[in-house]
Amino acid sequence: MPRLVGQIDSSKTEAILDAAAEVLAERGLAAPIEEIARRAGVSKQTIYNRYGGKTELIQALVEKRVDSITAPLRSPGAEEHPEETLAAYARSLLVVIEKGGYSLMRLTIQSAGELPELAREVYANGPMRSRGQLAEYLELETRAGRMKVEDPMQAAEFFGGMVMANRQIQALLRLPTGLTEAEIDRLATEAARIFMRAYSV
Repeated sequence: MPRLVGQIDSSKTEAILDAAAEVLAERGLAAPIEEIARRAGVSKQTIYNRYGGKTELIQALVEKRVDSITAPLRSPGAEEHPEETLAAYARSLLVVIEKGGYSLMRLTIQSAGELPELAREVYANGPMRSRGQLAEYLELETRAGRMKVEDPMQAAEFFGGMVMANRQIQALLRLPTGLTEAEIDRLATEAARIFMRAYSV
């Protein structure tokens, strides 16, 4: 059965973003669009038509990563089960660290002096967007009477900091965290439990 146009477009988009993540991690901002196109199995023009250039491609990668991290906040039943939802969000953060998902952040830091606008956009569309969505979730839970969070953004920062701890620095320095899947689950569950003890009604 032939695929619809939208399905083909979605498949190409995923291939481009996956290839871009690999090539940029290996070669930094010097990575040629031609190599990304080759690995994605598309033409160079297809990438330019969709994203315009490497800067926009990086922004799309950051947005995809944030959508993945914050997905638990939008899952069915998330509003009724805040502790489980927070644990799932924490697990997403830890998986990004353990699976080497910090290459884009390293790349951004390395190029911040030359490309400050890119650094600002990555920060706004990456960490701040992720924390902002968590803050919106905490505000929703507060309105529903399940939590009492007076400053949702500050509380979101607290939660993110508690989960990430030194692991964020380790990831930026390419140092192994040594986190197993079981350890990730344990840390995520414990972080959510402690946070709910502080903010639940």
